Amino acid sequence: MDPEAAKTARESLDLAFHMSNILDTGLDRHMLSVLIALCDLGLNPEALAAVVKELGREDSCSPPTPTAPSSAP
Repeated sequence: MDPEAAKTARESLDLAFHMSNILDTGLDRHMLSVLIALCDLGLNPEALAAVVKELGREDSCSPPTPTAPSSAP
């Protein structure tokens, strides 16, 4: 990728990430770039949005996993 195309891609991702933050999507920059790449490959954006929403629901409904066993006496 030539430097100008890389700069344009980076600026586009920055803009999409800023909009994502305004909309409080909870998507990080990496996940957003993966979703954009999947759309570029022809995947249906509405289907991807449905999957992201469902995964977010599952994540918020699942109980927190313990990080370490407590050593309380």
